[in-house]
Amino acid sequence: MLVLVAPGQGAQTPGFLTPWLELPGATDRVAAWSDAIGLDLAHYGTQADADAIRDTAVAQPLLVAAGLLSAMALSDTAEFTPDAVAGHSVGEITAAVLAGVLDDTAALTLVRRRGLAMAEAAAVTETGMSALLGGDPEVSVAHLEKLGLTPANMNGAGQIVAAGTLEQLAALAEDKPEGVRKVMPLKVAGAFHTHHMAPAVEKLAEAAKALTPADPKVTYVSNKDGAAVATGTEVLQRLVGQVANPVRWDLCMETFKELGVTALVEVCPGGTLTGLAKRALPGVATLALKTPADLDAARQLVAEHV
Repeated sequence: MLVLVAPGQGAQTPGFLTPWLELPGATDRVAAWSDAIGLDLAHYGTQADADAIRDTAVAQPLLVAAGLLSAMALSDTAEFTPDAVAGHSVGEITAAVLAGVLDDTAALTLVRRRGLAMAEAAAVTETGMSALLGGDPEVSVAHLEKLGLTPANMNGAGQIVAAGTLEQLAALAEDKPEGVRKVMPLKVAGAFHTHHMAPAVEKLAEAAKALTPADPKVTYVSNKDGAAVATGTEVLQRLVGQVANPVRWDLCMETFKELGVTALVEVCPGGTLTGLAKRALPGVATLALKTPADLDAARQLVAEHV
């Protein structure tokens, strides 16, 4: 049983889209998406520097575009339907397309509105996010709350992401929870999945009214609570509310276990979620799509597990 997963913000690196645009039809597809949302995805994915693609309004549509491009390339080389899909944070919009809930243009339009709304909300107060590696989750969460921080991503495999003001994050760096090996600032420009994003929820809800979601064609596992969501309407509602609520990737991985997942493929820019899976899902085969050179191995894995 195979699950296809999509990474969230912070996975992007300068030039990561370049090799994917060399595939047949990729340039035209990305150009059409760029025209639809008024953002030059090819430029940002090939030429822009790290600071430019750290911008929330750019990073989010860029990540969804890259995820879809790599998933389409995989389905072109290995005709298959995954048994389940999931995405981390903005990756949930990518997953919604993979599940058949939204078409690619609708998803890019929604994520463009999401990125702009979250960037605007982030500009109100200087905020950010830092990953905590190691430690006991209960101890860490209590410590974060004491500092006024939110455990915005419960990622499992010994990783929690804290979010809050830069002052609060600086205090965390000076005063780590007991057992935490490292506090690592993330390449994001705001305290996502916290109350700081409340204004973005309203704008995203308005944008969602223009969409007509279909029910998932495969199992869609939600960040909210790790539940499998059966209707397109609920998927869309959860995508809206997710912006200001914690990501429970730990619970998503628990659901993968319950479903009997035997293989996990992470779409471009893969690496983060496969790393978590290697630690939390022993025995599950994992593969990250980083460049088209990974497609052959992914095709073989699909053949073995679908």
